[in-house]
Amino acid sequence: MALSRSAKTIGRGAAAVAAVVSLTVTGVGWSMVRSLESSIAEDSSLSFHGDGEDGAVDILLVGSDTRTDAQGNPLSEEDLQLLRTGDEATDNTDTILLVRIPNDGSSATVLSIPRDTYINNPDLGPTKINGVYGQSKNQVLVDGGIGDDPEEMTVNDAGEEIIDDSKADDDLRHEAISAGRQTLVDSVEGLTGVQVDHYAEIGLLGFVLLTDAVGGVEVCLNEPVDEPLSGAKFPAGPQTISGSDALSFVRQRHDLPAGDLDRIVRQQVYMSQLASRILSTGTLTDPGKLQALNSAVSRSLVIDQNWDVIDFAVQLQNISGDDVSFETIPVTAIDATGAYGESVVTVDTDEVHRFVAGFGGVDAAAAASEEAKAAGLEVDPGQVTVDVVNATWMDGLADDVQQALTGEGYAPGELLSEPESATTSQVFAESATSAEAEQVSKALGGLPIQSDFSLPPGTVRVVIADDYTGPRASMGDGGEQAGAEGGAAESENNQDWVQASGSELPPEIAERPKFDATQNVPCVN
Repeated sequence: MALSRSAKTIGRGAAAVAAVVSLTVTGVGWSMVRSLESSIAEDSSLSFHGDGEDGAVDILLVGSDTRTDAQGNPLSEEDLQLLRTGDEATDNTDTILLVRIPNDGSSATVLSIPRDTYINNPDLGPTKINGVYGQSKNQVLVDGGIGDDPEEMTVNDAGEEIIDDSKADDDLRHEAISAGRQTLVDSVEGLTGVQVDHYAEIGLLGFVLLTDAVGGVEVCLNEPVDEPLSGAKFPAGPQTISGSDALSFVRQRHDLPAGDLDRIVRQQVYMSQLASRILSTGTLTDPGKLQALNSAVSRSLVIDQNWDVIDFAVQLQNISGDDVSFETIPVTAIDATGAYGESVVTVDTDEVHRFVAGFGGVDAAAAASEEAKAAGLEVDPGQVTVDVVNATWMDGLADDVQQALTGEGYAPGELLSEPESATTSQVFAESATSAEAEQVSKALGGLPIQSDFSLPPGTVRVVIADDYTGPRASMGDGGEQAGAEGGAAESENNQDWVQASGSELPPEIAERPKFDATQNVPCVN
């Protein structure tokens, strides 16, 4: 199959989108796509739980606060000066994006996750999501004997303990980095309720190089900015930014009305305009810009080993700028206080799951319902809401079982954790003879059915006890695919582990701007 120009753009896009931490990968021509694919750094240790089975390909795109290139080499003094951040170590993942692409390749939604989103990781406990990468990485280094020597440990200006991984041999360092990435993948899955299919990570230098490669991007500010911590100093109104200014633009979070949420909007504006610039004829027909893009991606991007960039390019060959939209997951507060007194962003995990599920394109549940009808099932699964109660101590089991059912088209209901509340796995419905209950019972291996008159018609409640042997029984905490909901305990929303829940969001903050990757530039804070 020959690639159209837009296919080539997104193909290069698959990599460059990932590179730009958006979905704006650059398609620069078939031969260059092949060249790019061979030059991208890969991580062969990551494992994923999905394969587009939920109706969409889900890509986790991460902007890492690293001072190394894609091959792990320290950046030069010249590069560090471009970053305006110095050489102080940090392992935070300060940009976390989930890109949902329906299996038909008709569109792409870039979902931003605030860096301070508070989650309850099964191994790390309550923590900000941007810290799980570094914490898991450090743990592997410590287990490998690195970090005991005070010379191997530093504390940065934010008070974070950073282990100097240059003291580790290559195998241990790569193992530690992969562990950090895997924990972040699992945490995002738990927070969003989707199964990640691919991973891409870009360092700070990538923002600078990509912007310079296309000659800068146009942005617009509501007010002038002069914020020394990030180096952001811009006039109000439309302007073209590049190089270090572009990095300062996307990194500023102080002195903004909505803090990190405004920072996210800036990142989305930057990515949308970078995508627009990359997709433009002026870039695609300029050999110098194409070569610069190739160099930027090669120096800055790491992807999972199983990502076939060329196949991905073919899948997305008909996508255009107005098919790429940007959203932010819903939050409940941006000024809450975490378990250790830190400032955190809280979310309602169930609400986030529902929000993210709405961007799967062709409804996976509807597709499964059609398959159910073709298979002669009596009840349309899409009309049955399933609550799942975890009566075990296995973290994540309720979410895993619910995902097994939603994969067959059932509508997700409540997730509850009630350890030791039952010793026998059962299905409850308004009537013990309901067709809905019988169908759910069969899907889970033939669980016994009981009546519960408090349940409304069309709702089934599944209680999973220690005797459960049905689908996903080996998952959850300690299972082969543990961590499918690694970011959050199923019954808990992160308000349950905060010292102070924070104030209700005013409408002007709760309602985030929405835009696509066209050339229309919205003015932002």
